[in-house]
Amino acid sequence: MALAAGLLATLGLCSGAAAAVDEEGLEQAYGDRDTISIATGRRQPIRRAPAVATVITADQIAALGATDLDEVLATVPGLHVGRGHIGMTPLYVMRGIYHRLNPQTLVLLNGVPLTSLFTGTRGLGWSSFPLDDVARIEVIRGPGSALYGADAYAGVVNIITKGAAEHDGVEAGLRAGSFRRREGWLQHGGRLGPVDLAGYLHAGRTDGARRVVEADAQTVLDGLFGTHASLAPGPMATGHETLNARIELAWERWRLRAAWLLRDQVGIGPGVAEALDPVGASRHDHRIVQLALADQPLAPDWPHWRLHLDLAWHAYSQVHRHAVQILPPGAFGGAFPAGMLGAPNVWERQWRSAVALDYTGFADHRLRIGVGFDDLDMPRTQEFKNFNIITSGPLAGVPVPLGEAAQGGALVAASPADIFLLPQHRRVRHAYLQDEWSLARDWSLTAGVRHDRFSDAGRTSNPRLGLVWHADYELTAKLLYGHAFRAPAFNEQHSINNPVERGNPALKPETIRTLEAVFAWQPEPALQAQLSVFRHRMHDLIRAVPDAGGVGSSYQNTGSQRGRGLEAEVRWEPSRTLRLAAQAAWQRSTDQATGLDPGYAPRRLLRLRADWTLPGAWQLGVQAREVAGRRRAPGDGRPPIADYTNVDAHLGSPLLDGRWRVMLAVNNLFDRDQREPSSAPGLSLPNDLPLPGRAAVLQASVRF
Repeated sequence: MALAAGLLATLGLCSGAAAAVDEEGLEQAYGDRDTISIATGRRQPIRRAPAVATVITADQIAALGATDLDEVLATVPGLHVGRGHIGMTPLYVMRGIYHRLNPQTLVLLNGVPLTSLFTGTRGLGWSSFPLDDVARIEVIRGPGSALYGADAYAGVVNIITKGAAEHDGVEAGLRAGSFRRREGWLQHGGRLGPVDLAGYLHAGRTDGARRVVEADAQTVLDGLFGTHASLAPGPMATGHETLNARIELAWERWRLRAAWLLRDQVGIGPGVAEALDPVGASRHDHRIVQLALADQPLAPDWPHWRLHLDLAWHAYSQVHRHAVQILPPGAFGGAFPAGMLGAPNVWERQWRSAVALDYTGFADHRLRIGVGFDDLDMPRTQEFKNFNIITSGPLAGVPVPLGEAAQGGALVAASPADIFLLPQHRRVRHAYLQDEWSLARDWSLTAGVRHDRFSDAGRTSNPRLGLVWHADYELTAKLLYGHAFRAPAFNEQHSINNPVERGNPALKPETIRTLEAVFAWQPEPALQAQLSVFRHRMHDLIRAVPDAGGVGSSYQNTGSQRGRGLEAEVRWEPSRTLRLAAQAAWQRSTDQATGLDPGYAPRRLLRLRADWTLPGAWQLGVQAREVAGRRRAPGDGRPPIADYTNVDAHLGSPLLDGRWRVMLAVNNLFDRDQREPSSAPGLSLPNDLPLPGRAAVLQASVRF
């Protein structure tokens, strides 16, 4: 209530205001922000799509004053951008489905998964994805495995980059802000003979917020051993360097894209073992090449057949430039005078191929048949460390110094018997069938099923049904049902010699079933509202379970979880100079074994936003977000983590002198103390994970 009253007061003081074309010309009828492609694999009006979906276009990104992907995703109803303890990496928590690494949300770049085989996530160094080259971001909340297979579990995020038409010339920009943030970019769009060419180059760095952690895991060990080795209170290392390069060549219906996403000198945050680490730094490197053919007629005399082809190569590596300081000097009663150190490195190669055929020869039906093959390889792993792990007996899992090397801080290359993870290889074959059936004038039914067969994790089939009733020009109703799954990551299956968590090759995919209802109402062009309600049930959850008679945990398929909730949003433009938006999301989750809330995820999210067009066409935006109702996990006796309200503002210029734009944005305007939950039982980081305080950024760009 305080949040709503505060923003209404602000409104009282201050009140006084579409791109790509597909084969059906939907742009002219609906506008770019009101169409989506990831719901069925083809562009269609978002109101008719069989999904709970959100689309954010480049124009909307500019109106938000957002410079990073996390800022945009925080505006999606029911999606909370949390933080993990390793490097403070972002967690895209949808509908209360929480995991400390967040492998349940699939993130795509132009349809290619940005997934690391090692962790099943975007990689432990995922951070700071700039938006200058982004044309649109499409998000579906709920299961997507019937189209996208593994990890499209809680939802799917597809980042679509700009082509030549969206760039249309040359633009350069600079950005500087708090925490010694500095960035620059250059982008170009044009033609090279018959080929459309788009290019983008971005480089940046930041020291990070360096928020102070008051106590950590070593603080607990100091209490046990009577030592003073902990570096807490002390700042977290959250700095990093970024390099992003992309190029796209387009000819007729073909697209060739290449991307390089480099995150270097990535700080470890509060530490991999929740003990402060000021020295560890890693390099995370995504390289992607994609060749795509879209909507190609098979032959002149086969007018009802259309071909889609997608081939992608994705190389990912995680290399530690400076060894991770798992525990500081003096740990374990002085057993590690130079600290407990390790540098686990992995290299991955992924080949993905998919072909789909659309058939429209049957009256009122649009069929899609697809098959694909993925070759997912981790050909090399490497580890340097100064410790070994006891592998048997009552002390199994306890680290011990690795001879004289541990005394001087020297690292030793781990042998195959002692390494954290051996090279792994996975092959996945899939096939799917989808039918979009126009039942009647205003009714459509989308039905589909996809079958995936893993070389190492069994097989799974995931159906979907989506019934859409377009009652009239004002009201649309949807009833949706779907299955989804998450495949175990390589660290969950095959991790060995890990002092905390060890793998289990017998793991099965974890699964979810979701039932949703959606109501969209648009009584006039200036007013839109949507309400969605959902229920889901998760089975065979992959969790680290404490080992009986030993130290540490092993991954197991154990337990199930239920969830239910609703998401509501309203957009209203009362005048040409004022736009208002409100969102609210509520969810409840229950662990079936305990009957308790599993913790961590917010039960309630609220967002209010106002945008004004000022004299001279300057744009002012203010938004407030409330994150509330986070419970502790069972067994964590700490009080519930405090709610917080975050207020952001930005001021953007029109096109000045036909070439220039400037923008000033401030996040956490009132410099509130905001925290994300640390892992249960909370002994290591009892005061949770502090988020950045007030942060300002100034941006300027020029077009040539």
